Amino acid sequence: MNINATLFLQAVVFAILVWFTMKFVWPPITKALDERAQKIADGLAAADKAKTELASANKRVEQELASSRNDAATRLAEAERRAQGIVEEAKARANEEGSKIIAAARAEAESQLVQAREALREQVAALAVKGAEQILRKEVNASVHADLLNRLKSEL
Repeated sequence: MNINATLFLQAVVFAILVWFTMKFVWPPITKALDERAQKIADGLAAADKAKTELASANKRVEQELASSRNDAATRLAEAERRAQGIVEEAKARANEEGSKIIAAARAEAESQLVQAREALREQVAALAVKGAEQILRKEVNASVHADLLNRLKSEL
């Protein structure tokens, strides 16, 4: 065989191989590559979308946390105000009760003072009668001189 014929035959076989490859082998490979590229693009788009959703979710979470913190601070302040009010009310009631107890004690002390004065007057009157009896060296009848003794008590 001649080199030209071999070269020509090899060129024809190569052309048939190229045509067969382009007709039957190349389209499924390009289709698979295109599908793979599309899947990668879809995955990247989904990742970007998830990233933006995550960022917005983080913003919402931060807003909710801030709102919760503010709400908690408000409730804590309200609880402190209520506690302070309860303490003030308890102090006022305690002062009121103390005032009542002091007033009752003063009234009782005044009553006891009056009773003590009355008892002292009785004792002074009795001592005065005994003193007068010893001075006069005779007995003074307390029932007969009751009016005189009552006047003496009122003067004391």
